[in-house]
This record gives sequence, C-alpha cells and structure tokens, in this order.
Amino acid sequence: MPLKMEKYQQITSQEFMEFFRDDEKLNELTGDDRVEIFRTILIGGSDLTKDLLNEILSDYSVSNLDVIKI
Repeated sequence: MPLKMEKYQQITSQEFMEFFRDDEKLNELTGDDRVEIFRTILIGGSDLTKDLLNEILSDYSVSNLDVIKI
C-alpha cells in the first residue's frame, strides 16, 4: 500500500534527483520499487514515443522486441 504524502518527509525535486543519481541509494530500492517508479514517472501517453521505447530497449540490451508505429 503506497504511503500518503503527509506520512513521510517531503523532499524537493533536487533531493529526489540527487537520490536518483546516487547508485548506492538506488541499490536500496527493491525491484518492485523500481518497477513502480518506472511505470508511474512519466506525465502522460505523449511521453511514450517510439524513439524513447527503442532507446530504453537498447539501454537494457533487449534485442528480441521491436517497437513499431501503426
């Protein structure tokens, strides 16, 4: 169950990005935490483009999937 914002210390955008860029801190996140962040961080559908998805697949060395635009 996700925590409500008032139940923990709020952080600034800068603090979040410092955490995100710190490999040691990122290693404290579980796999489920990472998936939750990945699935919810973008603002909307317009953020998901063919180019972005292809870049992500390339970054993760996923070669058995192709993104096609219909």
